[in-house]
Amino acid sequence: MAHSHIDACPGCEAPDLAFAAHDHAHCSADALARAEALVAEKGLRLTPVRRRVLEILLEEHRALGAYDVLTRLAAEGFGNQPPVAYRALDFLEEQGLAHRIRRLNAFTACMHPGEAHAPAFLICRGCNVVAEAPAAPVMAALQAAAGQSGFVIERSTIEALGLCPSCQVAA
Repeated sequence: MAHSHIDACPGCEAPDLAFAAHDHAHCSADALARAEALVAEKGLRLTPVRRRVLEILLEEHRALGAYDVLTRLAAEGFGNQPPVAYRALDFLEEQGLAHRIRRLNAFTACMHPGEAHAPAFLICRGCNVVAEAPAAPVMAALQAAAGQSGFVIERSTIEALGLCPSCQVAA
């Protein structure tokens, strides 16, 4: 099934910086394989719960709240206590395999695991698709502005709310 997102994944023809149709099954499988390799390189383990949470996040390019993830885990026999989902989500975020979308109080799978990057998140207010966009120029401008006042940025999250091409057409 073709799905829209902003990142080109290896083997996909989707260009960066444009929502485009792609082979979502390939995209998800590739991201999962890269995640498994990264975790193994660090001497860590992608436990069955962690793996399943990542798979859930990879199913669609949407951000999911911890309770949405917990509901899925509980239905599949992984337990129904909030720490089950939160621990797995925290692990994935710490390892760079997921991002927290603060505006939505939700999580989305990282589409560039293992790559040092600070993405901007484009959030469609119509369909809730979340896309990663390269934010290097924005971050450079932010660093320069902060530097002029002697401020040192330790962490930033760039989130933009708007309409994806599909929702623009529907509107």
